[in-house]
Amino acid sequence: MGIYRDLARTPGVFRILLSQLTARFPWGMLSITMLLHIQALYGNYTAAGVVLAAQSVGQAIAGPMTSRMMGTFGTRRVLIITSAICAALLILVAVTVFPIAVVTALAFVIGLSTPPVTPAVRTIYPKLVPGNQISALFSLDASAQEIIWIIGPVAAVFISTQVSTVWGLLIAAAFLIGGGIWFISSPQLGTVQIPPARQRFGAILARPTVLASSIIGFFFVASFASLEAGVVGAFGHGGIESGFILAVFSIGSIIGGLLFGHRDVSPWSMVLRATIVMVGTAICLVSLNPFWLGIMLFFAGFGVAPMFAALFTVVSSTVRFSETAEAYGWVGTGQLVGVALGSAIAGVAIDASGGFGGILVSVLFLVATIISAGISVRWMPDLRGKDASPIPDTAPIQLPHKG
Repeated sequence: MGIYRDLARTPGVFRILLSQLTARFPWGMLSITMLLHIQALYGNYTAAGVVLAAQSVGQAIAGPMTSRMMGTFGTRRVLIITSAICAALLILVAVTVFPIAVVTALAFVIGLSTPPVTPAVRTIYPKLVPGNQISALFSLDASAQEIIWIIGPVAAVFISTQVSTVWGLLIAAAFLIGGGIWFISSPQLGTVQIPPARQRFGAILARPTVLASSIIGFFFVASFASLEAGVVGAFGHGGIESGFILAVFSIGSIIGGLLFGHRDVSPWSMVLRATIVMVGTAICLVSLNPFWLGIMLFFAGFGVAPMFAALFTVVSSTVRFSETAEAYGWVGTGQLVGVALGSAIAGVAIDASGGFGGILVSVLFLVATIISAGISVRWMPDLRGKDASPIPDTAPIQLPHKG
């Protein structure tokens, strides 16, 4: 645990870590709260699904765009503007009743105005610690974010069902505002300046590591969406078992991240870490007994946070600092598309084969993750014993004119 003690001694690291988690916490609540809110208002899940899809599309489009804007207009300015718009629209949706077409349009803009907290913090991390601690910090971040996906959905369901969905949305907006203020006011956000990107928008995808990380992340996150749907499908929406099983999966990820995520990244790291998740998930197909699923997914979770740590470290170490925010934006977009596609395909499989079908789809996505990571090995850096900092930006030095 020595490396984590070193991180704790670095000024500002834990403030940045905790404040960005608070700012991102609403996204652990929002999908379920919005689903229940729209269903309660309009009486069907189809309308709710359309609204959530519009929000996801907006978020996927915005990811690389708002991330790139931080280099042009300043990180704080972009975060303040997007946070204000997003929170205001959430409050508007909570306290008013519009035709479903209007709500869908508002949800799309909510997605577009999602504050780029994740790309911002992952761009800043490598500037806060020495190069040999970057992988450990990414691992700690990946482990800590599991708290969002453990507490967020539970809080969303409790508030929405025991109080009201209106309060569920308002509390999500409050976390967005409060966490945003805490994160934006962090001194490190002012001292670390993201240079403007020099290449045209989207050119960063020509870098093999960024494109590969986006594709690998797409398959990896699609497997989680399929797994979640499969577990819920196995026990029904009213089954309390599914919540406990998915929480145990996240706890496994937290433990795995703390134990293994700090290890130096090699070209084969993502293959090995994804294989741990795949094997544990595949063994789940032996039985849908809740205790069996919980045990297997606990061990499968050991590879999740380390896998994300490797993914983020690879991007950080292979692009220029001015390009990292947009690069993380594209990786995030790949993951959002993965969630949508994974849920859709798992839904069809569950209708045909129950929870078994959803978990099988998850396994297949994990196999695709391993294959894509294996194909990408030739481009992956070997960071064992090396600095994982971004490539420095260089520019011509203007010399004084001699007249």
